[in-house]
Amino acid sequence: MTGFRDGPVTVRAPATSANLGPGFDALGLALELYDDCTAQVTPGGLAISVEGDDPVPDTEQNLVVRAMHAGFDRLGARPAGLSLHCRNRIPHARGLGSSAAAIVAGVLLARALLIDGEQRLDLQAVLDLAADIEGHPDNVAACLLGGLTIAWHEDGTARAVRLDCDPRVRPVVLIPAFSSSTSAARAVLPPSVAHGDAVFNAARSALLVAALVRVPEALLAATADRLHQPFRLGAVPETQALIGRLRAADRPAVLSGAGPTVLVLARDQLEVEATLADVPDGWRALAPAVSVSGAVVTAAAALKSAGR
Repeated sequence: MTGFRDGPVTVRAPATSANLGPGFDALGLALELYDDCTAQVTPGGLAISVEGDDPVPDTEQNLVVRAMHAGFDRLGARPAGLSLHCRNRIPHARGLGSSAAAIVAGVLLARALLIDGEQRLDLQAVLDLAADIEGHPDNVAACLLGGLTIAWHEDGTARAVRLDCDPRVRPVVLIPAFSSSTSAARAVLPPSVAHGDAVFNAARSALLVAALVRVPEALLAATADRLHQPFRLGAVPETQALIGRLRAADRPAVLSGAGPTVLVLARDQLEVEATLADVPDGWRALAPAVSVSGAVVTAAAALKSAGR
């Protein structure tokens, strides 16, 4: 009979930046900025505590809890009770994958709390469930697997390929005080695009993968986009102005996910330093490395990367 672990399990889930310019709903990059979630099975009830600047529910509506329940349901076993503690560092509603981190953490916690969970829910099944909860696979793939990911759906199933970035690529994120909604950012997208724009983005997406993996010198050209940023940036003029200024200065700047955070894919340390020295008032800057491991599970003194 399936049983639950007696002790706590912790998942460290990284922030992610999706799209990276032209790779809409397909490309994702894991960043070394983490949320830590620790859960333990209890005799009954639900106890939640959260550290972090952004308010989150301490009820069953908490996204980590919802993802845990989805994981338990997929595994066919729910515990009588749970305690959960989250230490949140990823800013919410800024385009840095906070919801993907919560979802991946929740599914991995459910799998790890079940003694034979890893045998019953493999990595592909984790990805597919997380993408189903999130609604698209780009952020959850990068969060789960680490590095640079290319994600897509095939016959209704989420798939992903993981690649290592060229070590010269140095992400910088510029985070504003204001937030934006992913659903609102999607609502401004047109139902169709011109054939020429589709061809443009296909070429730039292919170039972007090559630039991130082998030729960072091509990143400025590779991050050009006609599919989503021209429509989304009109709603966030401060972000639009910052991206325009950075790109005019030859820095590969894009909207991080649905925004309003700006991602600069710096090509060396000098470009990192120049970007960090040029932060607008009211914004904050971080220079997290690419998270190579992705989400990491710690249980019973055993440390394991979910993505490798």
